[in-house]
Amino acid sequence: MKSFVNYLYKNQDLFYKVFLFLLTTFLIVYLFPKGGKFKYEIPKGKPWQYENLYAPFDFAILKTPEEISAEKNKINKTHIPYYDYNADVAEGVKAALEQEFTELFPDTLSRQETTKLRNFVNKTANDIYENGLLQEIVPLNPNQLIYLRKGNEATEVAYQNVLKQTGLRDYLNKRIDQGGLQLFREELVGLFFDTVKPNVSYNETLTKNDLESKYNQISYTRGSVERGTIIVAKGEVVEGDKLQILNSLKAEYESQVWSKANYYWVVLGYGMLVFLALLMLMLFIRKYRYDIFQNNIKVTFVFFNVLLMVLLTTLIIKFNVQYVYVVPLCILPLTIKGFFDSRLGLFTHVITVLLLGFIVPDSYEYMFLQIIAGIVTILTVSELYKRANLFITVGQITLVYILSYFAFTIIQEGSIYEVEPETFLMFLLGGLATLFVQPLIYAYEKVFGLISDMSLLELSDTNSALLKELSDKAPGTFHHSLNVANLAEAASNEIGANSMLARVGALYHDIGKMKNPTFFTENQTTSVNSHDELSPRESADIIIEHVINGIEIAKKRNLPDRVIDFIRTHHGTTTVYYFLQKEKEVNENVDPDDFRYPGPMPFSKETAILMMCDSVEAASKSIKEPNARLIDEFVEKIINKQMEEGQFLNADITFMDIQQVKKVLKRKLKNIYHLRIEYPE
Repeated sequence: MKSFVNYLYKNQDLFYKVFLFLLTTFLIVYLFPKGGKFKYEIPKGKPWQYENLYAPFDFAILKTPEEISAEKNKINKTHIPYYDYNADVAEGVKAALEQEFTELFPDTLSRQETTKLRNFVNKTANDIYENGLLQEIVPLNPNQLIYLRKGNEATEVAYQNVLKQTGLRDYLNKRIDQGGLQLFREELVGLFFDTVKPNVSYNETLTKNDLESKYNQISYTRGSVERGTIIVAKGEVVEGDKLQILNSLKAEYESQVWSKANYYWVVLGYGMLVFLALLMLMLFIRKYRYDIFQNNIKVTFVFFNVLLMVLLTTLIIKFNVQYVYVVPLCILPLTIKGFFDSRLGLFTHVITVLLLGFIVPDSYEYMFLQIIAGIVTILTVSELYKRANLFITVGQITLVYILSYFAFTIIQEGSIYEVEPETFLMFLLGGLATLFVQPLIYAYEKVFGLISDMSLLELSDTNSALLKELSDKAPGTFHHSLNVANLAEAASNEIGANSMLARVGALYHDIGKMKNPTFFTENQTTSVNSHDELSPRESADIIIEHVINGIEIAKKRNLPDRVIDFIRTHHGTTTVYYFLQKEKEVNENVDPDDFRYPGPMPFSKETAILMMCDSVEAASKSIKEPNARLIDEFVEKIINKQMEEGQFLNADITFMDIQQVKKVLKRKLKNIYHLRIEYPE
């Protein structure tokens, strides 16, 4: 049992990766829709490339969206809306008219005139409320029929027969003229306007329910295909009815109700394909990015981003598949490249697109667009910390999407008139969403403890608190760090390493010297040397301690691990040569390991470059009368000694790279010392 526990403990990194791999596979398969996958790509407007296709079962032929839309428009044109008639309002108005009439007209009128006026008012009120008075909001066609509901009965009435409140004055004037009551026009019009109220209102709920009921009666199919019937022959052009029958077969196939056994087989198939795709990604990381493979946090970061893109896409597809291009999939290669490198970013992007190809419609078109956009992202984006570069890249991504979609559409439709402008809007929204990559990278840095070029740019500011403190406490070391940073940046650019990372690492590599600044030559301003009163062993311990002190300071100030790596490795496992030789003068049996830095040795191009630049820059101060030949020999001697000691064995740097670094250092040192060509006398 104990041996098994020890085995688990020793291999915990491997077990974690296996767990992460299986968990990601499970979650992706869980997110995928579980249904049959139609095994043919339908080549619209092109010859059928497969063998003759026969109907595998009976299925109905679906109507096209255009046909469904035409039927709905026909229903809309013939649909009769519902209006409610309020009888209580009509009776109340008639009673109010009777009362107002008595108060309005005086007793001085003759009985004949009074009777004529009363009859006019009663008849006009009855005529107005025969079909009701409507406060019109949305006018209809005058000949449009409506249902007028009086209680539980609904009768068909022409819309023009319902009096509108806006036409009440004209209606009253016409009736007054017909009745010969012009002398009482003002009183009668005022009477009706003060008393009459609308009693007909539009019943939106009932109208809408009736319309939906008619929509539901629409048949979405036209005819059927029996099992065994030939659908399309090899070489036959797929268009018209053939195209619609194929689309109907695909829809029927993918929407079938699967039995439990079928369901498990589908899940197994998805699981195997997702397993293989993620396995390729894991093997790529292990073979070509072993430093990332060894870091569980970095591996988790890569798989988390793949899972995030799958999650976003599946959610959008479930909401509305037309918005699938709104998902900013190019954020994936941008973030991976921002933290690692372009090759891993592109490979991860391609694997993710292959996974999404299982669930998106028009999978070939989707994968082509996304892979091309990912390649453009990798090729064009550089120095992501510069905002202008990000906007330019987003513009190029959007343009590639639009051009690719336009090309696919004219190939499939044979005309530019079938291009849908709404899709261009989707591409534009997806491009704008890609701008979210900067705050996302910031969040990733905090969650996963990684570092991007944007953070490196902030750290390279010499006005930062830590570098200001270094310049105050150890000005000579600060000046030395600036020189090393310039050398490291130039050398990194020469061999294609991360120049920003190398520069930042160089700026902070000697911050440990702040603890005992006067024990380092560059900070000694007087002829008094602090080492004069110490033994060589004690002096060596103080010199070596600046690495440990630097790591402690860096961790307290929350510097990223990638920057702390430069502090750890800038001396590798070399010895404090000066004090080792002094000790040998009095003790021949001295152990060199007592004067050796703890390491580790550099394990990347950038840390190896820093070791070379740091040693060369520091030792160059000892050249009393520098000239071109001395500098060349000096650089060769120092770097060759580091190579002989095997300091670069763990770094991913070639002999050619080292030769290029030597050339840069020689050229830069000659510029620093302002050396001129020696002309013959």
